[in-house]
Amino acid sequence: MGLREQKRYFETLKKYERKFNPKELDDYKMLVKRDKDDEDLDKLSMQRLIELYEKYHVNREKKNLDFLFKKPSEEESDNISIQQ
Repeated sequence: MGLREQKRYFETLKKYERKFNPKELDDYKMLVKRDKDDEDLDKLSMQRLIELYEKYHVNREKKNLDFLFKKPSEEESDNISIQQ
């Protein structure tokens, strides 16, 4: 794990800080202090950081809503070309 990925995890988790339970908050604050000291996290610390990330950050799939923005004339021409 690189320093960039570590920073990305911390930036994302900052949004969810108030949702942490007390133990998670203590762990998170300890990890933030180590990050501010520009330390690379060891394997176990990085694993705890990733677990927090996976628990709180839900990466939802974006729906394709293009069909809602089609103009009626485009739909008619599509239908005509399909029928021919």
